[in-house]
Amino acid sequence: MKKMIEGSRAVAEAVALCRPDVISAYPITPQTHIVEELSQIVADGQLDAEYIRVESEHSAASACLITGVNRALSAPLSIWNDHQDTMGIRDTGWLQLYAENNQEALDMHIQAYKIAEDDRVLLPVMVCMDGFILTHTYESVDMPEQEQVDAFLPKYDPLYRLDPEDPYTLGAYIGPELFHEARYVMQQDCLASKEVVKEVAREFKEAFGRWGGDVIEAYRCDDAETIVIGLGSVVGTLKDWADARRAEGQKVGALKLRCFRPFPGEELVEAVSGAKQVVVLEKAVGMGAQGIVASELRSALYGRSTVPVSCAIVGLGGRDVTFNTIDEACKRAGAGEREFFAGLRTEALEEA
Repeated sequence: MKKMIEGSRAVAEAVALCRPDVISAYPITPQTHIVEELSQIVADGQLDAEYIRVESEHSAASACLITGVNRALSAPLSIWNDHQDTMGIRDTGWLQLYAENNQEALDMHIQAYKIAEDDRVLLPVMVCMDGFILTHTYESVDMPEQEQVDAFLPKYDPLYRLDPEDPYTLGAYIGPELFHEARYVMQQDCLASKEVVKEVAREFKEAFGRWGGDVIEAYRCDDAETIVIGLGSVVGTLKDWADARRAEGQKVGALKLRCFRPFPGEELVEAVSGAKQVVVLEKAVGMGAQGIVASELRSALYGRSTVPVSCAIVGLGGRDVTFNTIDEACKRAGAGEREFFAGLRTEALEEA
């Protein structure tokens, strides 16, 4: 069923279709509308769920998380979009999927429940969608029927549960004699989850008739000399930019990183090794170090390919990423720059 709907409402309805038993969330910009809509759905009796009215976003996080709506980190205070918030917790054990548009955000939530509940994974999955750019934008989305979602996502039967007849402890204190091994097991599960992400995407296509997405998505990259990598909503701009520059005779391509955790290193190496240069558009910065995605890509390429990787920090705090921004990034990468901020307003540096 096609709907013209705000991104936040699309996510709220997708979550409701997944029939969660508990919702714990706090209305903090820019994900306020998701929480608001979910509370209304529960209040109207459309969803039988326990709605926990927590007192802050921090207490909500300690209970459970629904969606990672990306916004900039303080200081200075900003409510606008970039990826520094979710990138900052990339090593905590959460899987991370990044949505390009509102249809993908909707679809990812349905897939996320199936991935997280798989006995081979049993790790939390964070669906990351760009604040305001997606959450407050109206788009036409294909909303699945409840029967379709129920068939794809049957009622969860947890492998481990609290049972008075068979008691054991969950989330207990662990000393040095076991903690090392516990984290090893988590790492193996996280690495193995990549195949589950791919498997669920294929199952989603069979169930709903549209592609569920892979860990990466190449666009016009087959003969590209320059490949530009992005995450989230900037990928739409990247694809349009690639079309425009191709029309001018430039051999460029766009590569979407849909799944950041687990990191699809092998897939990225295969996708970019034939290019002459790779430019990563980063809406986050590893303070005191370098670009986060670019650093991990270079590590994956080490010993396998000599294609140079440049990191362009763009779009922090909601700054628009335009064709000019991408052109600047590619030009500076072609000149040999490897780490730089693109789209800086030099006249504003003194004010900042």
